[in-house]
Amino acid sequence: MKLYSSLGPNPRLVRMFMVEKGLAEGEDFERVHYDIITGENRQDAGYLAKNPLGTIPTLELDDGTCLTESWPICEYVEEMHPEPNLFGETPVERATVRKWARLFDQEVVVPMTMGFRAGAGRPMFEPRMSVVSPEAGAELSAMADEKWRWFDKTLGTSDHFALGRFTFADLIVFCFANFGFTVGWKLPEGTDNLARFIETHKCRESAGIWQQAE
Repeated sequence: MKLYSSLGPNPRLVRMFMVEKGLAEGEDFERVHYDIITGENRQDAGYLAKNPLGTIPTLELDDGTCLTESWPICEYVEEMHPEPNLFGETPVERATVRKWARLFDQEVVVPMTMGFRAGAGRPMFEPRMSVVSPEAGAELSAMADEKWRWFDKTLGTSDHFALGRFTFADLIVFCFANFGFTVGWKLPEGTDNLARFIETHKCRESAGIWQQAE
C-alpha cells in the first residue's frame, strides 16, 4: 500500500491509526509526502489522477484502488486488521464510536477548520479555495470553542469518549487538538478535562508522530 500524506490533522490521523494497528511504515505501507504549503498535491497530475480533488490523505491499495478521506481509510484498515479493535466489536459499539466521531467532526472540526482558513490560515487557503469572510471565520471559531466546552463537560473525569477504552473517537479528538496547537490555537477556557485527556494520550506510541519532522 501507498499512503499519500502531508502536514495536517487528517493525514496524521491516518498515520496514528496505522501505528495503533501495529502497521509499520516501510514494511506494511510506503508513505509518499506532499508539501501542502506550496500546493504540490494540487499540481501533480499523477496524484490528481488518483484523487481528482487533490486532498490528502489517499491510500492506494496493491490493486491500484485509491481510497480517500481519513475516516473511510481508517475503517478500511480496521476491517483488514481488526485487532486491536478501534471502532467497536458489536453493532452497538460501532454505532457508539461513530456517533461520537460524527458529532466531533460536524460540531467541532467543520467550524474549527473553516474558521482557521478564514483567519490565521487565510494567506495559504484564499488563493486556492473559497473562504468565508474574516468576521464569519471568527464566529465559526467561537462556535467550535463552544462545542469544545461541551465535549469537555461530556468527557468529565474519563479518559475516553466511548466504550471505556481507546477508540477512533478519542483519536480524532486528540488529532485535531494537536493540529490546533501547531498553528497557535489553544484549548478554550473551561476545558481542563480535555487538557488532561490530551496529556494522558500524549504518552501513546502513535502520538510521537506529532513530534516528527516531515
